[in-house]
Amino acid sequence: MRKLWMILPVIFIAGCVTSNRITQTSTIDALLAGAYDGQVECRDLLSSGDFGIGTFERLDGEMTVLDGKVYQIKADGKVYRPSVNIKTPFATVCKFKPDVRFQIRSADFKTAEKIIDEKIPNQNVFAAVKITGTFKYMKTRSVPAQNKPYPPLVEVAKNQPVFEMNDIGGTIVGFRAPPFVKGVNVSGYHFHFLSKDLARGGHVLDFQLDEGNCQIDKCNELLLILPEDDVLKDFDLSKDKSKELQKVEK
Repeated sequence: MRKLWMILPVIFIAGCVTSNRITQTSTIDALLAGAYDGQVECRDLLSSGDFGIGTFERLDGEMTVLDGKVYQIKADGKVYRPSVNIKTPFATVCKFKPDVRFQIRSADFKTAEKIIDEKIPNQNVFAAVKITGTFKYMKTRSVPAQNKPYPPLVEVAKNQPVFEMNDIGGTIVGFRAPPFVKGVNVSGYHFHFLSKDLARGGHVLDFQLDEGNCQIDKCNELLLILPEDDVLKDFDLSKDKSKELQKVEK
């Protein structure tokens, strides 16, 4: 893979993955356009981070990376442990070392966002977010594997399976990304969920948290790895895909 360095502030530390660095493969607009072929093996992804989210080649389910392990939530809503040889077309990871810890009680998705924004008011850095607790309600989705010619993600999402869980323990894994990365990553909040028993999960659509512990790692470096060999040459990534992304995320 060819590596394009986008580091804020501009610092290059050769051969060193710092705890403040977000490592990302490809871009969200490329994924929206249908760039689902895997580019980076999971084993290589884990060398850059032990915490994160993404998807798998052919868009085969939702990826959650927690405590250095990769989990795959497929279209049946169940959690699997994929081979480290499986590749990802899009993922975001970091070496998770929390800077801030606090409790959250009786909060839905929007309320949790507001609480985190109050604790980490600087919207112009990445924030890796981990919330572990008990949830009165959790609503997630996953996506089925696709075959070529790949449809755009907004079309795939029209038939996505949705899962609803009640009174469940587990962990939310995700990021709050700055507004200026629109087109590169999901601006704002992007969460995935793993149940405590590692049986269920998915991309978070909504939740009602009873009580949980929130940990946040503030990250001010971004390493963006773009596909090589002209993988993206036939995709028009010049258009604003924010409306498509909103439909897909929500």
